[in-house]
Amino acid sequence: MRPDRPATGPGDDDRLVARLRAAGCVFAEDEALLLRQEAGPDPARLEELVAARVAGRPLEALLGWAEFWGVRVVVEPGVFVPRRRTGLVVDVALDRLRGSGPGEVVVDLCCGAGGIGAALLSRRPDLDLLAVDVDEQAVRCAARNVVPLGGRVARGDLYDALPENLRGRVRVLAVNAPYVPTDELSLLPPEARLHERRVALDGGPDGLDVQRRVVRGAPEWLAPGGWLLVETGRAQVEGTLALLAAAGLDAGVARDDARHATVVSGRRSPEGSGPARSRGRAGGPHA
Repeated sequence: MRPDRPATGPGDDDRLVARLRAAGCVFAEDEALLLRQEAGPDPARLEELVAARVAGRPLEALLGWAEFWGVRVVVEPGVFVPRRRTGLVVDVALDRLRGSGPGEVVVDLCCGAGGIGAALLSRRPDLDLLAVDVDEQAVRCAARNVVPLGGRVARGDLYDALPENLRGRVRVLAVNAPYVPTDELSLLPPEARLHERRVALDGGPDGLDVQRRVVRGAPEWLAPGGWLLVETGRAQVEGTLALLAAAGLDAGVARDDARHATVVSGRRSPEGSGPARSRGRAGGPHA
């Protein structure tokens, strides 16, 4: 779309909203207000931001932050932006932590910008929370969101990043691993497909490749009675449930149709018996 003359002030609000709506922005009014706030009194800066948005740049990348579960999460270009639906992971985690004391260990695995970890710490600053991702930029971004709230971050391939002293001590393992099947990546909105790293999106042929590794390694890291929470797609939910059941976890499903969200949860036996004591660590990237 060819930009109009620069939007210069409040009198141009209708035209600015029309430009954004024509570019496919569903919440054009809200986006116009946010872009104006970001640009301040500089009309050239506003036009730069609007032109970038019309060209398909994600709003969050232009603002430098995303609203997630009532928390403003810093995001950097290329880092996976936390989705509204992932708030269900936070809701379920808080429910599983209800009544627990300070110092409970929580791991935000495949953390991206650290949205889950930041949201949990905003409600439970007493948690011992570690956010983990394999992507260097994601870890750097997560540090900006989690560390000021009292959490920690680490970089590594899933459980390789966890310190040994957490083995068997994790009360909640919250995971938003990629679950989009490889052949369906081309169907994603361009904001994700073109502006987020493939490692944060590609779940392999059936969408379950990373989940398999997560679930296989989870029992030995979970505390007795600890919970694995996995966001998954509706097409993958039965497969995710089967993975947790095969790992010896007591599995169930939480859904929120309003957010188009599905979370599969699995609990390690409170007695700490069974597969949790015998299963080995998850394998490498292609295991």
